[in-house]
Amino acid sequence: MPDDLSATHRHTQTEPNARPGLSQALTLAAMSLGFGVVQLDVTIVNVAVNSIGAAFGGQVAGLQWVVSSYTIAFAGFILSAGALGDRVGAKRVFAAGFAVFTLASLACALAPGLPWLIAARAVQGLGAAILVPNSLALLNHAYSDAQARGRAVGTWAAGASMALTAGPLVGGSLIALFGWRSIFLVNLPLGAVGLWLAWRFARDTPPRRDRALDLVGQLLAVLALGALAAAMIEGGELGWTNGWVLAGGGVALMAVAGFVVREAVARDPMLPLGLFKSAEFSATTVAGLLVNLAFYGLLFVLSLYFQRVRHLSPIWTGLAFVPMTGACFAANLIASRVARRFGARMAITVGGAAMAAGCAALLGIGQTTAYVWLLGPFLILGAGLGLLVPPLTSALLGGVDKQSSGLASGVLNAARQTGSVIGVALMGSLLAADVGRGAWISFALATGLLIVATTVVLFALRQKPQEAGE
Repeated sequence: MPDDLSATHRHTQTEPNARPGLSQALTLAAMSLGFGVVQLDVTIVNVAVNSIGAAFGGQVAGLQWVVSSYTIAFAGFILSAGALGDRVGAKRVFAAGFAVFTLASLACALAPGLPWLIAARAVQGLGAAILVPNSLALLNHAYSDAQARGRAVGTWAAGASMALTAGPLVGGSLIALFGWRSIFLVNLPLGAVGLWLAWRFARDTPPRRDRALDLVGQLLAVLALGALAAAMIEGGELGWTNGWVLAGGGVALMAVAGFVVREAVARDPMLPLGLFKSAEFSATTVAGLLVNLAFYGLLFVLSLYFQRVRHLSPIWTGLAFVPMTGACFAANLIASRVARRFGARMAITVGGAAMAAGCAALLGIGQTTAYVWLLGPFLILGAGLGLLVPPLTSALLGGVDKQSSGLASGVLNAARQTGSVIGVALMGSLLAADVGRGAWISFALATGLLIVATTVVLFALRQKPQEAGE
């Protein structure tokens, strides 16, 4: 995201009762809460899908929509949400996003049936898409000193990583104590505090009226993602030759083609195609999509495997994920130093190879496999992800000019969330007939995708040490 130091000096007023340092710290707290609740809801719902299915009588396809409707809206709107914040000021847009996310969380908790819950999850995903890019914009604006800003962004990212890590355990514990609706109610106090802090202490960014919104591109992006997810999800239930499934696939292809044409001719495209002229940008974007496709598809599959094949309770399912998510968080803390020492290319390659190895090791598990035999693969898989993501972001930003860094970061986020949509839709559809066999195929597919992602990075990135940052 480009710096605007002159604008920073023009907007130096702080709140009357708050010292500048305190205002910055409380702004950081608000932005971290915003990013944190978004990441928490990415993983917290995975341990609840079986309980939701039991409550509403939903099949696997319905549970996939509970997860995917959130990520479709998140992936589909994140680029436009950043552009909207640039155009009218990030503070108002961020506050609106937090309000939308919080109210949608309440709607999820009160849902009387599966269709209502799916719709509310989509609105929640829209709020998430608004929160993430604008939280980073406000954080960037709050800190004029580059070193202080770097520390603040690191704290912002670490908080989100902790939320992502804690999601399965927090979700399992809440479900065990209060039922599945509580996983959405927990967002209400977090949203209220974050919204108040942001409105009270954050300084708005100067509006850029020259930044237009690509509404046609936005519509085509959401249509492409929605149709693709629908075809994959319903294909598992109705069969891949079903007319509606084939029609959904056809609509997705046409929407993708229309999106590419639109972005090539738009005056202010939401995704400038010229960015892909950079080998580093293209490789890291593809790798980010494939890694999320594999990892979040696996989270969905493993959650149902633990609860429907192993018959674990939600809290034990959450505990089962702790070694994986804990290893991810620990590796995330050292990833930047590893990348500085050995280069981003090597860090990403080792992380991707570790993830592939962890997935491959899961191919031998069955209904009666002792959990201790899952511990090693889970630790390797989580550590690989934690080692990979920060240098992947750094390598992507290194492949574009600084003025495009905010947009490039948004593209990576959109690509990764698109991968999550496809992963849950595709791997979830494999569970429709037989959870055990579908899980095995999913593990094999994830292994192959991670090998491809690692190979792309290995051959496309230049071999040079570079500083990594989340």
